[in-house]
Amino acid sequence: LYLLVFVQVHGQGGVKFQNWAKTYGSSPELYFQPISVEEIREILDMARQRGKRVKVVGGGHSPSDIACTDDFMIQMGKMNRVLKVDKEKQQVTVEGGIFLSDLNVELSKHGLALANLGAVSEVTAAGVIGTGTHNTGISHGILPTQVVALTLLTASGEILECSKSINVDIFQAARLHLGCLGIVLTVTFQCVPQFHLHEVAFPSTLTEVLNHLDDHLKRSQYFRFLWFPHSENVSVIYQDSTNKPPSSSASWLWDYAVGYYLLEFLLWISTFVPSLVCWINRFFFWLLFRSRVENVAVSYKIFNYECRFKQHVQDWAIPIEKTKEALLELKAALENNPKMVAHYPVEVRFARGDEIWLSPCFQRDSCYMNIIMYRPYGKNVPRLNYWLTYEGIMKKHGGRPHWAKAHSCTRKDFEKMYPAFPKFCSVREKLDPTGIFLNTYLEKVFY
Repeated sequence: LYLLVFVQVHGQGGVKFQNWAKTYGSSPELYFQPISVEEIREILDMARQRGKRVKVVGGGHSPSDIACTDDFMIQMGKMNRVLKVDKEKQQVTVEGGIFLSDLNVELSKHGLALANLGAVSEVTAAGVIGTGTHNTGISHGILPTQVVALTLLTASGEILECSKSINVDIFQAARLHLGCLGIVLTVTFQCVPQFHLHEVAFPSTLTEVLNHLDDHLKRSQYFRFLWFPHSENVSVIYQDSTNKPPSSSASWLWDYAVGYYLLEFLLWISTFVPSLVCWINRFFFWLLFRSRVENVAVSYKIFNYECRFKQHVQDWAIPIEKTKEALLELKAALENNPKMVAHYPVEVRFARGDEIWLSPCFQRDSCYMNIIMYRPYGKNVPRLNYWLTYEGIMKKHGGRPHWAKAHSCTRKDFEKMYPAFPKFCSVREKLDPTGIFLNTYLEKVFY
C-alpha cells in the first residue's frame, strides 16, 4: 500500500529581497516560507521541472549578494523549533531556520549558552554556519566549530545525517556550506553552562596594542580592539566570565543622541568635505571612547551589539602573526594618500585555527580585520580606493575573505587560499550535480 503525499506549496510573486544593509537585493520569481521537509521537496521538484535555481535565505544580514536570486527563494523562518536539549552532553538540536536571538533565550531557560556568538543575533542557525560567522577570542573558533552534527537535504531530496563519525567529508564541508551543498534542516550545537560576562573597554594607542598583542590575548578570553583610522587612537575591549551581578554604564543620550544621530549627520556633511573624516574619527574617540567603561550581563547580551548604521564592510582573516605588519601598512597607506578616507572603527578580532575546509581560519590561528564605510542617510561614500588598498594588503599577507561580506575574489584566488578547496568542489558537484543551489555570487566562487 503506497500513500502518496501531495503537499500543495504556494510561492509568493512580487517579493523584493534586500539584505539588512540595503546594499544588495533581488526579485525572486517565487518566494517560499515552507513549514515542512515535504514542502521543501515539492519546491525542489517544481524548480527542477521549470529549470529554476533555488536559494535559501536566513536573516538576510550578509553584506554581500550571497543570498540573492531571481529564481526561487526559500526563507526558512517557519522551520525554527528547538528539537532537543541534551543536558548531559550540553548539546542542543535546532531546526536550521531558528534565529539565534530566540535560541539564546531558550538555552538560558535550560541553564546553557553558546560559548561564542557574533555581533548580531537576528540571524539563523543554518545561515551563521553557512557563512563562517565569527566573534573573537584566541581560544575560540568561528561559530561553525561549535557544530557537532547537522542534517542536510540534498538536491535529489535525500536527507543526510552528518557528524564527525557519519558522512565525515560532507560534515567538514557542510559546517561552512555557503548555501551550495543542500538545505540545512537541523543543526546540533555544543553548548556550555550559562555564564555572565564582564566587559571592560579602555583607551590605548595602536603602538601599545600591537607591541603587546600577546599579553592582551592572554589577559582576556574575548579580546578585540577598535582602531580609529587617521589617528593612533584605539579602544581595547576585554570580555571575561564573571560572577558579578549585572550592571551597565551605558546611557541613551551618549549612545543614541551622540553615537548615532550626531555621527550620521557629521558623516553626511563629510561626503561634501572628505577631509572632515579625520576630525570626526578623533572627535568621536574623545567623546565616547576616552574613558573606561564597564558592563556586566548574561553572555549573549554582551556578545551582541547593535549595528545601527547601514554600511559597507570588508572583513578578511590573516595569519595572526601578520597582525602588526598588516595594520601598520594600512595606517601608512592612509597617511600617504590624503584623499583616501576611512570611517571608524577598524575592528580587529581573533580566532583559533580549525579543520573546516572553507574556514578562513583553516589550519591557522587568525586575526580578522574588519573595515567599514557607513552610508549616512543611505548615501554611498566613495570607497573604492580604500577597498582595493585594503584587499591588496590582505592578499599580500595570505588573507582569506569572510564569506558573507563583499569581496572581489574568484575561483583562482580561492584555489590558492584554501588547500581543501578541490575537496569541497568535488563534494559540491556530487551533492548538486546540476547546480540548483548556485547563484551569481557562487558562480564567481566555483567557476
